[in-house]
Amino acid sequence: MADNEQPNNEEASPLLHQPHPQPKSEPPTPPETPEFLLGWTADGLPLAHASVVGQPMGRAPWNSSICACLGQNDHFCSSDLEVCLLGSVAPCVLYGSNVERLGSARGTFANHCLPYSGMYIIGNSCFGWNCLAPWFSYPSRTAIRRRFNLEGSCEALNRSCGCCGSILEDEVQREHCESACDLATHVFCHVCALCQEGRELRRRLPHPGFNAQPVLVMIPPGEQTMGREA
Repeated sequence: MADNEQPNNEEASPLLHQPHPQPKSEPPTPPETPEFLLGWTADGLPLAHASVVGQPMGRAPWNSSICACLGQNDHFCSSDLEVCLLGSVAPCVLYGSNVERLGSARGTFANHCLPYSGMYIIGNSCFGWNCLAPWFSYPSRTAIRRRFNLEGSCEALNRSCGCCGSILEDEVQREHCESACDLATHVFCHVCALCQEGRELRRRLPHPGFNAQPVLVMIPPGEQTMGREA
């Protein structure tokens, strides 16, 4: 009996060496994301949080470059050629169409097309080139960039050659720089900028004229007659 009880006493003895519990290892903390890698909301404000998977939400590039005026090899090719011809012949119409599509409201075409036409005529008559209309039309490029969280010119330069890193660290300074780049793009590459914006909007938004609700038409049944039996 004593031999049988000895193992139990040894197990209950406090002098025996007890294995220490292993400390739980804390998960590694992810490195802080630089501010210039964080994305913006649709209103142009910086995002305070990352995406669902824990990665920063960066800005998306434009669907087409500013020099892709002849269109792409896809089902939007015909619309790209139409945008190119419209921007070359009647930029006022293309600008009014872009603003109308961006605002998704009818009636905004004339409110933007007519003032643009007036500034276009004054600039070409007095200065020999279209130098006034870009000052009126460049806010549409800024609105498109903010609404769809698109990459700006400063971010594109920083991604390609890394020459604008100090500007991208401050959100306010970056937005001022991007707005100035939007103005410079419209001044020096006005028609190409309008065409690029038109291609971007046609890929992302339907025209407000095509958003009409379907109308259910009730057709009354025809008059029924009973034939005479022979």
